[in-house]
Amino acid sequence: MLRYFFRRILILLPTLLGVTIVVFAIINMAPGGPIDQKLHEMRFGSGASSEGMSTSSRGSTQGVPDEVLNALKKQYGFDRPIHERYLLWLKNIVTLNFGESFTYEEPVVDVIVSKFPVSLQFGIISLILSYLISIPLGIFKAIKNGSVFDVTSSFILFVFYSIPSFMLAILLIVLFSGGSFFEIFPVGGIQSEMYDELSGWEQFLDRVHHFTLPLICYTIGSFTSLTVLMKNSIIEEIKKDYIRTARAKGLEEKVVYMKHALRNALIPIVTGLGGFLSVFFAGSLLLETIFQLDGIGLLSYKSILSRDYNVIMGLVFIQSGLFLLGNVISDFAYVLVDPRIDFT
Repeated sequence: MLRYFFRRILILLPTLLGVTIVVFAIINMAPGGPIDQKLHEMRFGSGASSEGMSTSSRGSTQGVPDEVLNALKKQYGFDRPIHERYLLWLKNIVTLNFGESFTYEEPVVDVIVSKFPVSLQFGIISLILSYLISIPLGIFKAIKNGSVFDVTSSFILFVFYSIPSFMLAILLIVLFSGGSFFEIFPVGGIQSEMYDELSGWEQFLDRVHHFTLPLICYTIGSFTSLTVLMKNSIIEEIKKDYIRTARAKGLEEKVVYMKHALRNALIPIVTGLGGFLSVFFAGSLLLETIFQLDGIGLLSYKSILSRDYNVIMGLVFIQSGLFLLGNVISDFAYVLVDPRIDFT
């Protein structure tokens, strides 16, 4: 077993290397690079929008003195061939040096860390809420399978699941944030302007006040699918022979479900546990834009628009590494839930 996990971890390195090579090549071949962005800014002023650069970048270096172009290439590191630039980037990330952001003009690590708290908080809380609510609800729905409660709750869950998260966000804002009806929850940021002057309990309530609507949108999709998966998994388990044997011994239904069926029913659920590492970068462009949250999702979008290669590569490297490591953790969780599983 240990040999299997050791092999899996070793496979992570070439896989991650392949991902970075592909992404590095794609973003460097895309039109409208940092040099074009800088020339556009020099021509039209720093306030000019970078959107649409990809369509107008061709020929944007015409009429620019060679001295200026060479200076810009040296400034951004484009005076070397692409393979040398990649090898230099690869050498630097050994020390977690992702270079400097072209847009923010500060280290990439500092840029990511500055956006990190928003995505981290929403990612962790939404993950915990999803499992804390969906597992008990799925079990109860399985016990009450076919009842009025089961049918009604399933209808409500599927209605919410069918609504895109960004549409739900707009609907909640219209209903509860002063759109047309009630003005109960604020929109924008994760805390009030006077947050530092509040007491500990008041700060907690202020965060809850700001988090409620975005958390609903972050959680609703995974919460719905996990609930249905938990219910179906329990129903599948209680049809098996060992459950019939447990009932034949006279065990209470509560013991049959919670002690015997639950452990095996959790096996499909743990497949998503490895993804908990991705909650550290659980950015959502649409939700962050709608709720005015300055997180990883918005940073990724802005970095792609401005061709901020170093930030893009930093985000890709970290997110890919967490995703691959999460897959290994999922396999390990399988073994913890069911020791009969043998990957050898």
